[in-house]
Amino acid sequence: MANILIIDDNQSVAIALEVLFSLHEICTITASSPEEGLAVLQSAPIDLVIQDMNFSAETTSGEEGIQLFEQIRQLYPDLPVILLTAWTHLDAAIGLIKAGAADYIAKPWDDQRLITTVQNLMELGESSRVLHHKVIRERLQKRTLEKKYDLRQFVWQDSASERLLSMACQVARANVPILITGPNGSGKERIAEIIQANSSVKDGPFVVLNCGAIPAELIEAELFGAEAGAYTGANKSREGKFEAANGGTLFLDEIGNLPLSGQMKLLRVLETGRFARLGSNKEQQVKVRIISATNADLPEMIKAGSFREDLLYRLNLIELVVPSLAERPDDILPLAQQFLDGQKTLHPLAQAALQRYNWPGNVRELKNKITRACLLAHGEEITVQDLGLPQPSTQMNEFGEPELDRTMIESALKNAQGIVSQAALQLGLSRQALYRRMDRLGISRNG
Repeated sequence: MANILIIDDNQSVAIALEVLFSLHEICTITASSPEEGLAVLQSAPIDLVIQDMNFSAETTSGEEGIQLFEQIRQLYPDLPVILLTAWTHLDAAIGLIKAGAADYIAKPWDDQRLITTVQNLMELGESSRVLHHKVIRERLQKRTLEKKYDLRQFVWQDSASERLLSMACQVARANVPILITGPNGSGKERIAEIIQANSSVKDGPFVVLNCGAIPAELIEAELFGAEAGAYTGANKSREGKFEAANGGTLFLDEIGNLPLSGQMKLLRVLETGRFARLGSNKEQQVKVRIISATNADLPEMIKAGSFREDLLYRLNLIELVVPSLAERPDDILPLAQQFLDGQKTLHPLAQAALQRYNWPGNVRELKNKITRACLLAHGEEITVQDLGLPQPSTQMNEFGEPELDRTMIESALKNAQGIVSQAALQLGLSRQALYRRMDRLGISRNG
């Protein structure tokens, strides 16, 4: 069933339209001001908008209606808008038709004409309606997740990231070891921080140890601490990461690099909660939540004898897999915008280039590329050349427009949720020019 949003400050108009549409099994939502109408669009799946041209008392210029229409078009370029206008606003309404409004209906309206117009727009806009509903549904899911949990300002838009975050927050309060796997630079430590922030020990310390950055002969001292004289250079006693993390979380990054001797002692601590510093026989009892991470294939390491199978069973009671950036492409532009931090803007072709690239270095590589581009860009806008990505050269057609291949167009359409006008903006084309290329390449207009 279709949903229509009626934005009109006249209650009698809104009621009359509600009754008319209910007779044709069309649901309506009403808003009495532009602000209320825009809020509804942000929170509900709307298929079509019918808006008045004036909202303030004794105002007849139509300027309020023009401003509202422009805001709706900016936020939802393919959402059909019908203008409800008095004859005094007819010129303004016709101007908005040229700017993309679906139609205008003069007051008092003809019921049959209005119903026919709405039904025709619903039929023509079926694919856009489905996409709009999908966007709203995903936005609501994201808002719910952000409201319910502390996500540590994690930036994401892709559904794959949403699934990962949902699972991470769901298991956060279970006091069990968690293993986070995924490629280098994908954000495994950020997920560990989110788990800590939503756990029962969120007020405790969050201690990080990169097992790949410590020499093998020092790893045990880093984990468990050492007494003075326990090894060469140990001039005084020092606490280890387990002591520092007592009452909180210890995040062991690059766990696959932990030497076998360290693995054995770690296993014992996981089993008993007890350990002794190097050079000491006095055991300590700690309560520490263990989160570990690796990009290594631990089952293969077990076969090769370089990782203990019993330790893996202890570490991965729950395993969270962080997808590569290429597997969550809708995160690319939001992350890029975060790294830009308002310093510069991205040219539409630069946006498309970011989405085409497969990002073998994941989020870390994206951050480095954006930082580099901000330093090298001459103006306020970052171009494709500023990014320094290995991109195929873009040819220009006879109209002086970029000649784009199928992959580039499909990538832009995917990022724009199938909304052609937004994809065209990313690609530096007019909507008509993009339609021509889609037709030439056999890309369906209906997604």
